[in-house]
Amino acid sequence: MLSRLTIRDIVLIDRLDLEFGPGLTVLTGETGAGKSILLDAFALALGGRGDGGLVRHGEKQGQVTAVFDLSAQHPALALARQNDIEVEGDLILRRVQVADGRTRAFVNDAPVSAQVLRALSRTLVEIHGQHDERALVDPDLHRTLVDAFGGLDTLVSTVRACHAARRTIEADLKGETARVSKARADADFLQHAAEELGSLAPQVGEEEKLASRRADMMAAEKVASDLRDAYEAVSGNGSPTSTLSALVRRLERRAAQAPSLIDPCTQAIDAVLLALDGASAAIGQALDDAAYDPHELERVEERLFALRALARKHACGPDDLPALADKFTADLAALDAGEARLKSLQIAQTAALKAYVEAAQALGTERRKAAQALDAAVNAELAPLKLERARFETEIETEAGSGGPDGTDRVEFWVATNPGSRPGPLTKVASGGELARFMLALKVSLADRGSAPTLVFDEIDTGVGGAVADAIGRRLARLADRVQVLAVTHAPQVAARSATHLRISKGDVAEGGKVATRVTPLAPDLRREEIARMLAGATITEEARAAARRLIEATS
Repeated sequence: MLSRLTIRDIVLIDRLDLEFGPGLTVLTGETGAGKSILLDAFALALGGRGDGGLVRHGEKQGQVTAVFDLSAQHPALALARQNDIEVEGDLILRRVQVADGRTRAFVNDAPVSAQVLRALSRTLVEIHGQHDERALVDPDLHRTLVDAFGGLDTLVSTVRACHAARRTIEADLKGETARVSKARADADFLQHAAEELGSLAPQVGEEEKLASRRADMMAAEKVASDLRDAYEAVSGNGSPTSTLSALVRRLERRAAQAPSLIDPCTQAIDAVLLALDGASAAIGQALDDAAYDPHELERVEERLFALRALARKHACGPDDLPALADKFTADLAALDAGEARLKSLQIAQTAALKAYVEAAQALGTERRKAAQALDAAVNAELAPLKLERARFETEIETEAGSGGPDGTDRVEFWVATNPGSRPGPLTKVASGGELARFMLALKVSLADRGSAPTLVFDEIDTGVGGAVADAIGRRLARLADRVQVLAVTHAPQVAARSATHLRISKGDVAEGGKVATRVTPLAPDLRREEIARMLAGATITEEARAAARRLIEATS
C-alpha cells in the first residue's frame, strides 16, 4: 500500500508530507483548494505525463516521491529486480519535473525510464474517476478482470505456455521450411557437384605433386638425347675404355724394364678408367631416371588439368576441393535430415496446436462460468448505486482463428442502461458518472482480486443524492477492508465512513505571501466540523453539527 507521499514545489503545493495507512482515506475541501493538484502530483510520481507548468511559479523544478510498503510476493518487486533495481524494504518512486518540461524518474534512487516507472505503477495503484476509466476502456483488461474473479491463473498460465510452445515450433518450422526449400532448389547442383568431385577424388597437395612430376618429365624429355650421346661416348662403341685397357696391359708387361717410368702412367690410366666407369654409371642412372612412359605424362597432364578446371569452376584453390567435396556431401545429407526434421516439426506443430486449442477451450469454458458469476455480483450492486434499471453483462466472443497468449476469447463489458434497450459496450453506452459507479460495483465484486493494492477514486460521487452517496460510501468502506482506498469526495456520507480524513485547503506561505495548498489530518472534533461544513455549506449551523455527529455514529 501507499505509506507516504512527499510533494515539493508542484503548482500550489510548496511542501507537503503525507502519511497513509490501511483502510479508507478521504480527501475533502472547498472547490479549488487543490484536490486535483494533489492527484496530478501523485499521477506524476506514477509515471504520468510531465509538464513544465506543474512546477510552482518561481521554482526551477518540482519533485514528487511515493513510498510503498509491499508484501515480499508483490509483482512490483519482481519487476523492479528484472530492471536491476535493488529492493530492500520499501519501494520508492520519485519523479522530478523541471520547469523547462524535462522529467527524471527514479526507483529506489536508481534512474529509470518513464516506461519502467509506469509499468511498476500499474501494479501498485489504480486511479478511477468520471473521466479516467481506463480499466473499462481496454477489452484486454476486461478479460484480465474476469480471469481474476474466476481464479483462473493456472488455466491462463497453461494457455500461455501452450501458446509459447506453439509459437516456438512455428518459428522452427518456418526456418526449417526455408532451409529445406533452398536446399531443394540447389539439390540438382549439389548432386552433380558431389558426384563430379567424388569421381575425381582430389587430395590435398595433389596438384603440387602432379605439377612437379609433369615439370620433371618435360625437362627429362629435353636432356635425354644429350645423355644418350654422352653415354655412347663413355660406354658405347666410341668409348676409349677398351683402347686404354689394352694400353695398360702393354705398359704393365714393360713395367719390369722401367718401373719408374711405367708405374706412374699405368696408375694414371687406371684412374681414367675408374673415372670412365663412374661417368658411365652416373650417365646410366640419369638415363634411367629420365626414362618415362609417354602415356604417364598424358595421364598426369589430364589429371592436373582436371583438378585445375574444377577448382576454377568452384572458384577455389585445388587444395580446397577435398573440403568442398565433403561440404557438398554433408549438404546432401543435411537435405535428407532436413526433410525428416521438417516432417517431425509438422507433426509437432499439429500436436502443439491441438494442445493450445484444448487449453484455450478449457479456459474459455471456465471464463464463461466466471463471467456469469461476475455479472450476477455486479448486477446485485447496481440498484443501491441508482443504477437499478441498468443491466451489466460480459460479452465473450471466441475468435478461434486468432488465438493469442490469453486464449481465443475476446471479452468486453456491455451494459443496457434502461429496460428493453439493446446492450452495448460499457464505455459507449454509459455516461461519465455511470462509468464511475460501474467501476465501483466491479471493484466491490472483485474485492482484492484483479486489483492493485491501492485504489484512488476521484469524485465518483459527483452529482448523486444522499442515498446513492451513502451506497457509494458503504461500498468504498467494504472495498477498503481488503485494499487501501483513497477517495476524493464532496459527499458527507462517504467522508463519514473513512478511517482517515484529510482536509485540503489554501493558506499563505510566510515567505512572500504566496498561496499554498495545505493538507490537514483531522482529529475527531475537526472531522465532525468538516462533515458539518459539507452538509451545511459556508455557514455551519448546530443542526449541521448534530447531523454530522449522527452520520459518523451511524457508520461506526
